[in-house]
Amino acid sequence: MPDDLKTTLTESIDQASWEWLLPHVKRDAVLMVSDDLDLVEVGYAIASDQVQLVQTWIDSQLIHKPWTEQISDWNGQPQIRFNALIIQPFVLVQPIP
Repeated sequence: MPDDLKTTLTESIDQASWEWLLPHVKRDAVLMVSDDLDLVEVGYAIASDQVQLVQTWIDSQLIHKPWTEQISDWNGQPQIRFNALIIQPFVLVQPIP
């Protein structure tokens, strides 16, 4: 992975509240990233069109759109926070424990 892009992506990670993510969820742009994966690595794979790798993660449900149950749970926990990385047109997120 080129160091400059990795550095840029790492510096672009920010924390987001559920309230901030809601408009992105409504436009179907949020992708949940498993804790088993590195947010920067996933962002890099998407940004660099590594289709096979990304498809493997999707098939394994390591990245997915938020499930209805998750959305319902988070609507009841507005204080929940996420690490977020924007890779247009997506917002990649991982809940912060």
